[in-house]
Amino acid sequence: QVQLVESGGGLVQPGGSLRLSCTASGFALDAYAIAWFRQAPEKPREGVLCVSDQVGNTFYSDSVKGRFTISRDNAKNTVYLQMNSLKTEDTALYYCVIGERVSFDAADYNGWGQGTQVTVSS
Repeated sequence: QVQLVESGGGLVQPGGSLRLSCTASGFALDAYAIAWFRQAPEKPREGVLCVSDQVGNTFYSDSVKGRFTISRDNAKNTVYLQMNSLKTEDTALYYCVIGERVSFDAADYNGWGQGTQVTVSS
C-alpha cells in the first residue's frame, strides 16, 4: 500500500523551530519529486517547498526562503522539513506529497495524507 505519513507538528512559540517528518511506505521516496504544502483555515493551499528526485534541486516559496530546509534519509525512506524562525503566519496543516516533476501546483502531486498541524503562537 502506497502511503505517506507526516509527523512532528506541534505548538511552538514565534522564533522557534520544528522538524516535520514524512515517511513513505510501499515505494521509494527518492524516485519522486517531493513537495510540502500547507493550508491554514480559510486560506488556499500553499506550496512551501519542493525538491526534485535524485538531482535534489530545491525550490522555496518566498514566504519560507531562508527559514525552511528539506533533507532526506533514504535509508529510512523519510524526508524532513526543518522549520526555523517560525512566525505566526506559518500556522497551518502541513502535507508532504509526491509527484513526477517539481512544481508548486498541488494538482501535480499525489499521496495527500492527514497532514500534521503546526501552530505558532505565544
